[in-house]
Amino acid sequence: MRPTEPAIGFVSLGCPKAVVDAEHILTRLRAEGYRTVGGYDEADLVIINTCGFIDSAVTESLDAIDEAVQANGRVIVTGCLGSRADTIRARYPQVLAITGPHDDQAVIAAVHRHLPRPHDPFLDLVPPQGIRLTPTHYAYLKISEGCNHRCRFCIIPSLRGPLVSRPLGDIVQEAETLVRAGVREILVVSQDTSAYGADTKHRVGFVGGRAVRMSFAELVRELGRLGVWVRLHYVYPYPSVEDILPLLDIEGVLPYLDVPFQHAHPRVLQAMLRPAGRVHPLACIKAWRSIRPDLVIRSTFIVGFPGETEEEFTTLLDFVADAGIDRLGAFTYSPVEGAAANALADPVPEAVREERLERLMTHQAAVSAARLARRVGQTCDVLIDATTDQGLIGRSYAEAPDIDGVFHVQGKGRVGERVRVRVTDSDTHDLFAVVS
Repeated sequence: MRPTEPAIGFVSLGCPKAVVDAEHILTRLRAEGYRTVGGYDEADLVIINTCGFIDSAVTESLDAIDEAVQANGRVIVTGCLGSRADTIRARYPQVLAITGPHDDQAVIAAVHRHLPRPHDPFLDLVPPQGIRLTPTHYAYLKISEGCNHRCRFCIIPSLRGPLVSRPLGDIVQEAETLVRAGVREILVVSQDTSAYGADTKHRVGFVGGRAVRMSFAELVRELGRLGVWVRLHYVYPYPSVEDILPLLDIEGVLPYLDVPFQHAHPRVLQAMLRPAGRVHPLACIKAWRSIRPDLVIRSTFIVGFPGETEEEFTTLLDFVADAGIDRLGAFTYSPVEGAAANALADPVPEAVREERLERLMTHQAAVSAARLARRVGQTCDVLIDATTDQGLIGRSYAEAPDIDGVFHVQGKGRVGERVRVRVTDSDTHDLFAVVS
């Protein structure tokens, strides 16, 4: 009789880069015959993939560890918060093992130590694209690890290390495998997508036997050949962005950029030590849209950074409207342990930070509603993410999954299918359409 497969419970927190790490771990475990289960009571062991970026993420990660320890007792901790092993050990000395981010080898080794299984070649089978936590029609593709910047509010470099770009041939090969498996949208993620290849001095690599330089522009060019949607996230506003704009296309790499500007006032950007902070964000966007008028911009901002004045915050509000930021995420400055900004003078009181966040999101809601209203009457392709009793839910080139608004579509369609629709109405964040 074939032995029962050991059961792993898995909780993954944090950003899409952490999702990719989780997928790699789950792929390895499934390849070795472990199965994943959805409840603590069914699991022989639980893995918590943590986030440690800001205080709220740390709290969420610690709560997840606490829940797993109480409900199961056999817990392995990995991810960004794993870099602070002493903090975790102090609260949960019973955890079986702690590893840092993007260290799937250490996680697998810990699983082997605490939940060994006999080799069974009949179980060592996984689909070519590996185990995915996303729906079958879209997937995240991580192109690099780490970051070379030292932004004062961020501890990611200390958690994940310096920039290490993957070979371009490996990236393209993984992307092609995803497409063959039925993926219709690839979301490119990293800490700094625009810096791809900088750590290698943009050396020449090989893609399908062709010599290709490891650069941001060549990455975009190669991914544009796949015949599916490719969406670029975490694009820093370097001059190289203008080089890739002519390469963007609705049928390939989408004219959608996720650009984490973080602020718009020059003094605050300099205080943050943001890369490319000497070029005003509004000048960047105007230059980009002079080349690609249909370019959709998503951005992230921090309010209440130490020393931020009311006047500087007002500059940010003006920028959001003047630049026409299509999609916006924001959070209050969090004095996370290890961040250099904690030593800066004039911290903004928490109540002021929260009030500014509310004002920014209210301001953006009006900007978003106005920009979406301009799309009423247009036709576009929508990728269907779900079907409900009320109709279809999907996204166009202008919406990324989970973080942006959606299309509510009336008509026939299947999950993973692209349908042509006519936009009939809009609200603050979503659009309404019928299949045309």
